[in-house]
Amino acid sequence: MTRRRLAVAIITVVAVIGVFVVRLVDIQVVRADELNANSMDRRAVAQTTYAARGDIVDKDGNVLAGSVMRYDITVSPKTIPATFTRVDDEGVETEVTLEEAAAEVARITGQKKAEVLAAFTDNPESDFEYVIQEVPTETMREIRELGIPGIYPRQRPARIYPGGSVGGNLVGFVGTDGPQNGLERTEDSCIASEDGSSTYERGADGIRLPGSTVTTQEAVDGGTLHTTIDYDLQWTVQQTIAEQALAIGAESASASVVEVATGEIRALADWPSVDPNNVDGTPVTNLGSLAFTTPYEPGSTFKPMTAAMLIDKGVADPMTQVSVPAVWFSPEGNRIADAAPHADLQLTLTGVIEQSSNVGISQLATRVSNSDRYDYMRAFGIGSKTEVDFQGESAGLLSETWDDQTKYNVSFGQGVSVTGAQMASIYQTLGNGGVRKPLTLVTGCELPDGTMTDEPSTEGTRVVSEAAADTSVAMMESVANTGGLAAQLQIPGYRVAAKSGTAEVAAGGVYTSDRVVSVAGLAPAEDPKYAVIVTFVKPSTIRTSAAAAPTFQKIMTQVLKTYRVTPSSTPAPSMPTTW
Repeated sequence: MTRRRLAVAIITVVAVIGVFVVRLVDIQVVRADELNANSMDRRAVAQTTYAARGDIVDKDGNVLAGSVMRYDITVSPKTIPATFTRVDDEGVETEVTLEEAAAEVARITGQKKAEVLAAFTDNPESDFEYVIQEVPTETMREIRELGIPGIYPRQRPARIYPGGSVGGNLVGFVGTDGPQNGLERTEDSCIASEDGSSTYERGADGIRLPGSTVTTQEAVDGGTLHTTIDYDLQWTVQQTIAEQALAIGAESASASVVEVATGEIRALADWPSVDPNNVDGTPVTNLGSLAFTTPYEPGSTFKPMTAAMLIDKGVADPMTQVSVPAVWFSPEGNRIADAAPHADLQLTLTGVIEQSSNVGISQLATRVSNSDRYDYMRAFGIGSKTEVDFQGESAGLLSETWDDQTKYNVSFGQGVSVTGAQMASIYQTLGNGGVRKPLTLVTGCELPDGTMTDEPSTEGTRVVSEAAADTSVAMMESVANTGGLAAQLQIPGYRVAAKSGTAEVAAGGVYTSDRVVSVAGLAPAEDPKYAVIVTFVKPSTIRTSAAAAPTFQKIMTQVLKTYRVTPSSTPAPSMPTTW
């Protein structure tokens, strides 16, 4: 009997062990992969590790565009409990329902309770749903302190623009589909980040297990894009042109400040301009930079360049004489007229610049062949995009062949179109002794390890002789000293070289009564440090360059003060304007 019981017991134990062995083999061998996968699916959670997009900074490191940490509040409907117990600081326990939890979150985020509750419950088998995206750190902390199981904050860098519209025309913006405009888009290869990934494990209650995070791919932050812009000066220039544009009823305005010796843009403002923090508040036509994308006929601001060509070719000098009627008919029978009626004038080339005579510059310009003048203009950068290669930049319009009317008109800025950026480059060249430097907006990309890449070329190209450039600048001093706008162009303590321009606006193949008014100039004239160009499009009150002169003076004055440029110590040259 005892043996029989012992045998039964042994058989039972063996059977039980056999069952366990079979089950163990099934779990650890036969179904191991399947069960491991299911287990990991329940306790291991994959997540994106966000990297920060790189900053865009001004020449001194001030941030024009940057990234701040924001948080997505997410929920796992599959693990969030219908009720949970909350214990306060005094140890008192409170049962909290899902609806109550949703109401608490909604009060913090400003959402409706139903919206939050829907995230909690609409997809009960889901392991991941958004409650709200991109909330600030303070909001994330308030939600975290609620202690709701199954809710997880996830870091997400967000783009900010500390200066709002300051430099917005250049910086551009990032939208929901990525970089959209300006440097944000064209320099994306520098500032773009690369997100990483990681996994963490959670317990049966859905709570993340401390120390369980494993990085599967490192996140890589974007580089820092260094620009030539001076943040404070950019703000000043934007404000100055905006005030005058509103005062004269202009459709738009642009202004630029370029360092003559380097070609670096210290400020380039457009009005109206986009605020990257509020893109929807800006018309589509104003999302970019007008100074790069919108060409116009420049008018008389072209004349100093024509004078430089004449002097460089040796066919004229500041004392070259010309008889100037108010209206002149060319040998081909084409009519050229000055802006206002006047008696016949006996002008020198200097006087032609001071009086801004279309007739005088037309008579002299043809001393240089059409092909040579075309080559000069190309060398000055006309008909080509600038080296900046800004998004949507226009090359303007410069025809290689000119008819009998155009060959005169181009000498005073008609029959040719340029951008504000191209005009800035022309005056940089004249101020730099005839050497054109590449127009520069970006100085390089600083990678996270400190390496600087993509540094632009700084090599200059001689366009006209130093004597030709310097003489043209000297002749422009007569505009600021004795010209009709002299009182509005002079800056105490400094010699100023300037040229005004009032250009007709063409529409439908004919010139209209609308105007583009400009003033371009250099200071100090004896050793130019900065070139300033100011342009207003279609002003409705003052429709001459007198509308641009006060703004030019304000901006140039600020530039000279900002960079502490040494005042002039020698008088302006005396160049006769008549004979």
